[in-house]
Amino acid sequence: MAGLILRRDIDEVRSRINLGDVVGEYVTLKSAGVGSMKGLCPFHDERSPSFHVRPQVGYYHCFGCGEGGDVFTFLQKMDHVSFSEAVERMAARIGFELHYEDGGAPSDYSSRARLLAANDAAREFFIEQLMTPEADVGRRFLGERGFDASAAQRFGVGFAPKGWDILGKHLRSKGFTAEELTAAGLTSAGEKGSYDRFRGRLIWPIRDQTGQTVGFGARRLLDDDKGPKYLNTPETLVYHKSQVLYGLDLAKRDIARSHQVVIVEGYTDVMACHLAGVTTAVATCGTSFGVDHIKVMRRVLSDDTAGLGEVIFTFDPDAAGQKAVLRAFSEEHRFAAQTYVAVAPDGLDPCDLRLGRGDDAVRRLVTGKKPMFEFVIKQRLSTFDLNTVEGRVAALRAAAPVVADIRDPSIRPGYARELARLLGMDLGEVGRAVDAAGRSSEHAASRELESPRLAPAAEGGPASITSLEVAPPVAISLTSLPSTTATRLERDALMAMLQFPNSVGKDLLARGTAVAFSNGALAAVRDAVAMRLNSFDKPEWAAIIQETVPDPVKTLVAQLAVAPVPERPERELDVYLQQVVLSLVERDLVRRKEELLGQFQRTDAATQPEEHRSLQRQLMQVEADRRALRE
Repeated sequence: MAGLILRRDIDEVRSRINLGDVVGEYVTLKSAGVGSMKGLCPFHDERSPSFHVRPQVGYYHCFGCGEGGDVFTFLQKMDHVSFSEAVERMAARIGFELHYEDGGAPSDYSSRARLLAANDAAREFFIEQLMTPEADVGRRFLGERGFDASAAQRFGVGFAPKGWDILGKHLRSKGFTAEELTAAGLTSAGEKGSYDRFRGRLIWPIRDQTGQTVGFGARRLLDDDKGPKYLNTPETLVYHKSQVLYGLDLAKRDIARSHQVVIVEGYTDVMACHLAGVTTAVATCGTSFGVDHIKVMRRVLSDDTAGLGEVIFTFDPDAAGQKAVLRAFSEEHRFAAQTYVAVAPDGLDPCDLRLGRGDDAVRRLVTGKKPMFEFVIKQRLSTFDLNTVEGRVAALRAAAPVVADIRDPSIRPGYARELARLLGMDLGEVGRAVDAAGRSSEHAASRELESPRLAPAAEGGPASITSLEVAPPVAISLTSLPSTTATRLERDALMAMLQFPNSVGKDLLARGTAVAFSNGALAAVRDAVAMRLNSFDKPEWAAIIQETVPDPVKTLVAQLAVAPVPERPERELDVYLQQVVLSLVERDLVRRKEELLGQFQRTDAATQPEEHRSLQRQLMQVEADRRALRE
C-alpha cells in the first residue's frame, strides 16, 4: 500500500513550481498588473477574463465562478487526478525525489497515469514500426500526399503492424496489464483473448494541450481491412473526443500569439497546413466541432470581449461540408472572435491543395477567407428561387434572422444592405424584416429568463416554492464589500499582506493586524493573519490563511490573494506595499489620538490630576508614534 507523502516534501514541490507555467499549458495568460496574470477561466464559459493567477503567491482564483486553489488543486480539477498524483507529477516535472511516511512506497500512480504511460509506450512502438518493411504501404501513403520522413517524425506518425496481438505482447512485456491496455483503448477483448485495436494502419498520436498522448487516430491502408476508413481510440479515462483537438499541442503558442485558429477536417490537413506555414491549424478527432471544443479553443485563443481573434473553418463544398458549416454557425455566438469560412477552389482539402498547387495555395486559402455570416446568408438564399416574388420573400424570412444575430451593431447594417442587394429588394423592407427577427429572438430569450424555476419536486409531491427558502450561507466576496474609503484601505492592506508578506515584513504585518477594522469580514481575515503570523514566509501562506478563516470568508481570502495590486515600477513596489500597510496603522493612530483627545478635554486637571497627566503622556506617545511612522 502506498504511503502518504511527507508534508515538507509537498510544501517543497509547491514552492518550486511556477503556477503560471502550469496553468499556461491550459490557458493563455496575459499580464494583469504587478505579479498577476489573467485569462479565460477553464472551469466555466465566459467572455471576459476573470481567472487570475498569482505565480509568486502560488494561488489562482476565478472571480466569475469562484474556483481557486494552488497548483495541486488546479491539476486535480483539470485532469481529474488525485492529490497524490498531482504532487507526484509536479515532483517528476522538477526532478524532486519524494519521501513517504513510515517508509512507505510511492503510489503506483492513478489509473489515469498508467493509461498515459501505456499510450506513450504505444506511441514509441508505432514510430519504430514505421521503419519496418511491413510499413512500406504506410510510407507510400505518406509520400503520395507530400509527407517525407521528417514530416512523419515532426507529427509522430507511426504504423500498427497487422498481427493479432503484437502491440499487446510488447506492452505487457513492459509491465502493463491486459486490463490497463483495454482501458486505454489499445486492445480489445474477444472470445479468443485480447487483440490489438489498431492493425495494419497508419497511426497518428492524439495529444492534449500539455503534449501527453491521450489516444490515437488510425487510417485504413489494406484492401482486406473491412473496418472504417478512420478508427480512433474509444472514450477512455484520458481520451474524450469532444474535448480534444488534434495538433493543438503544436499550434497553441502560435494561436495565442496571432489570435487566430484554423479548424480543418483531418490529420493530414493539419500536417499540410503546418508544413505550409499555417501553424495555427487544428482538427477534431472523429467528431464534429462542438461546444466543448469551443471552450478549449477560447481559452487558448484568449477570446475575450474585445473580439480581436479570428476563427477560420475550412470545409468541403459538398453537402456534408455545407452541413458542417451550419453546425459551426449554430455555435458561432459562443465566440467573441470573428468567424470565417475558407473553401478551397475545386473543393480540394488543404492536404490535396498543397499536393497539387503548393504551400502558397494553402496560405492563400486562409487569407482568402470569407466572413461566416456572408457564407451562411448565401447558403440560405441558394435554396430559394429568387426569380419569383414568393421565393424572394421566403428567402428574406430565412436570411433575416442570420443578420439579426450579428453581435457587432456596426457590422449589422452592412449585411442588411448586402442582403437587400442579393435579393433585389428595398433596403427598408429588408431592415424591417431584420428588426422583426431580432425582436422575436429577444422576446424568446426574455420569456426563457422570466420563466419560474421551482425546486425539483420531492418524491411523491409537487414542486414547491418553499423548497427555495432554505439556502446555504452566502459567501462574502470583494464585490459585496462596501465601497467606502475605510474599507478600500483595509482591503488593499490585506492584499499586500497576503500576496507579498515578505515585502511587507513580519514586524509590519504584526502592526497591521493589531489595528481596528471597520469591516467585519476583513477583520476576520486580519485575525487569521495575526494567528498565523509565524507562517508568513511559507509558500502556502495564502492557503494557510484561507484554512483559518470561517467558511463564508474563504472566497474573500481567495480573491484577496490574487486581485491585482495597483501597477507600480518594480523598484517602487515594495515601497507601495509597505506604505499601504503603514497607512492602515497611521489611520488607527489617528483614531486613537482623537479618542484620547476627547477624554483629555473632558478631564478636569484640578480634580483629576493623575488621569489628566496619564492622558497627556498617552497623547504625546501616539503623536511620537505617528512622526516615527512617517519617517
